[in-house]
Amino acid sequence: MRIGRIIEAEFVPTSKKLLKLKIDLGGVVKQSIAGLGDQYKPEELKSKLVAVVTNLAPRKIFGLESEVMLLAAVDGDKVSILQPDKQPREGSKIT
Repeated sequence: MRIGRIIEAEFVPTSKKLLKLKIDLGGVVKQSIAGLGDQYKPEELKSKLVAVVTNLAPRKIFGLESEVMLLAAVDGDKVSILQPDKQPREGSKIT
C-alpha cells in the first residue's frame, strides 16, 4: 500500500457511479476505476492524497483497466476515502 495523489478525475461516460482516476505514486502514474461518483464530484478529488493498494492484478471495469484500488471507509450508504492527516510524499509506503 502506498500514498498517491489524484492528478486526474472524470466520470466514466457509460456509468453514473464510476470515476476514472489517475493517481501519481511518486513518478509512476496508475489508473483506478472507483465507484465513488455518487459520493464525490471529480473536481473534489483532484490533488487529494489518498491511500491505495498497489499490489493487485489489473482488472477491467466497464472496459477500462483498473491498476490500483483506493481505500475507503463505508458507513451505511456513505463512503469516505482514507487520507493522511499530514503531507507525505507520493509513493510513501503505508505500514
